[in-house]
Amino acid sequence: GKCNEFKRSYERLEKAENEISVCAISGAVGTFANIDPFVQGYVAKKLGLKSENVSTQVIPRDRYAFLFSVIAIIASSIENLSIEIRHLQRSEVREAEEFFSNKQKGSSAMPHKRNPILTENLTGLARVIRANLIPVLENISLWHERDISHSSVERLVFPDTLILLDFSLNRMSNVIENLVVNEKQMLENLNRTKGLYNSQRVMLKLIDKGLTREKSYKIVQKTAMKSWNENRDFKLLLQKDSDVNKLLSIKEIDKIFDLNYHLKNINSIFKKNKI
Repeated sequence: GKCNEFKRSYERLEKAENEISVCAISGAVGTFANIDPFVQGYVAKKLGLKSENVSTQVIPRDRYAFLFSVIAIIASSIENLSIEIRHLQRSEVREAEEFFSNKQKGSSAMPHKRNPILTENLTGLARVIRANLIPVLENISLWHERDISHSSVERLVFPDTLILLDFSLNRMSNVIENLVVNEKQMLENLNRTKGLYNSQRVMLKLIDKGLTREKSYKIVQKTAMKSWNENRDFKLLLQKDSDVNKLLSIKEIDKIFDLNYHLKNINSIFKKNKI
């Protein structure tokens, strides 16, 4: 999902590049009063740009607003992935984490911690990049043929934002290349749920046996809450539940709790995305 999110942004970025690749040499108010329109077309062709159809003294700023909107989306996607990694690195989860060298320090107060400093940094930078979009949007509204209010904004925001995006993309690439994935911990976390992630399958199986959805839901919910509250194995509770075992055999319940069921279509997803 995250990979496709970045693919969509790449396509948006290509559209944004096309959007801003225009040339305008049309005079002080855009009417070509003192310059032949041929010049604009000639220069645009030489530079590999499109000729702006209608301009004032400057190219309309909605074009750049589109580019920076795309940049803000990319920054948000970086933040989205960063937050996922940060959550997975929490001490009580530990399913994935940033690379942590032997000489590296985490928390200055708690030596056991491995802080996700890179993705925390990227989360903060995403906020700055998104904030920079606001003045670019406000630059769309220029007075008449052009005032100079946009100039100070663009001199600051354009280079800063583009540099920040470049830095963020490179840092995220580094994080992904060196990401530590703990498959054993993933399985342990699944097992900590006592099998509760199979509750939907149990409900659907009971529906297949003739129960209404509402009745099936109540039966499964009752047993699931007992599993939560008493920290007991969900499958064993179902096997002992009279409402369940009169419809499902122990063999059928065992089959419901087969982890491979949840993974059966993973390869088709990978294949569709050419992974």
